[in-house]
Amino acid sequence: MSWLEPPGALLSAAVATFALAGCGAHAKAHKEANLRYGKIPDTAYAVVADVVAKPGKEAELRKATLPLVMDVRSEPNNRLYFLHEDRNVPGHFVFYEIFRSKADFEAHNATAHVQRWFSRLPELAEGDVSVVHLEILGNGGDAQP
Repeated sequence: MSWLEPPGALLSAAVATFALAGCGAHAKAHKEANLRYGKIPDTAYAVVADVVAKPGKEAELRKATLPLVMDVRSEPNNRLYFLHEDRNVPGHFVFYEIFRSKADFEAHNATAHVQRWFSRLPELAEGDVSVVHLEILGNGGDAQP
């Protein structure tokens, strides 16, 4: 192909080349993800929790909550822990957590760092933490319908 050919032909060849290269990269990423996710058994215990700051307390609740990330990730039976903040509602925090078992989740809630955080909520948050208890699906052999 030369630079004298119509621009569309060159662009089409470039797109085809990148698409074919991307297929290999996609397959590799998919394989690596399966290895990572495969380490989390279907019997693991997952939760999504959220809490909303009182008006004017958004920064203070954020400051009190951020240390939980490293503390919880260092717990021996925590498998995954993410803290999120709603981009459209500052001060609305959502947690995604996976523990080895329900007993490990309950032990997590009894740790000193979580209890310290819970003790701050009456002054910083509107209401209680809302928690949804989840069963993990599609991570093992049940991925196909």
